[in-house]
Amino acid sequence: MNIDLKEISFKGSYPSVEQCPRGELPEFAFIGRSNVGKSSLINMLAQRKKLAKTSQTPGKTRLINLFEVDHRWQLADLPGYGYAKISKTERHRFPDMIANYLLNRENLTCAFQLIDANIPLQENDLELINWMGHHLIPFIIVYTKIDKSTRNKRKTIIHNIEELLKKSWENLPLRISTSAEKNIGRNELLTFIGQSV
Repeated sequence: MNIDLKEISFKGSYPSVEQCPRGELPEFAFIGRSNVGKSSLINMLAQRKKLAKTSQTPGKTRLINLFEVDHRWQLADLPGYGYAKISKTERHRFPDMIANYLLNRENLTCAFQLIDANIPLQENDLELINWMGHHLIPFIIVYTKIDKSTRNKRKTIIHNIEELLKKSWENLPLRISTSAEKNIGRNELLTFIGQSV
């Protein structure tokens, strides 16, 4: 059964958490490396192709983009990190912006840390995961693009990712596997959100 969302609206784009409108609704933030599929996943959740802007160019999202869902909760699409072709100033600004948002957004309910299920865990992903753990920021891991490789290859990569995480984590965060193209994981994510608001 598909979970339906009735009304989704774009609230605006903001260069910093201080400039975001004061939030009263529970907010769920999408974070991850550039080109991990944040905007595509938001569009899949909303079942709208162009709600969040997607691009073939990694690093396209450079602002905090907010969306309100059914007047009950909000999504935040945060800038990607780790892409070399943006300026050094902006590349360093993104992690600061993300950290500042995660530490200071009062209505943040949970962060969704997106991880590409087709490549080994990247160092900046691991650093951010461990940083969120250190700061007691609630988050779950969302594997993306699970349709892009064979089942065996994907299982091996995810196993290796989780073995690496276990070096720092006694209990791993919740993990949800998704594919924006195949509509996989949508109900699991929306069920998690529904249980959190």
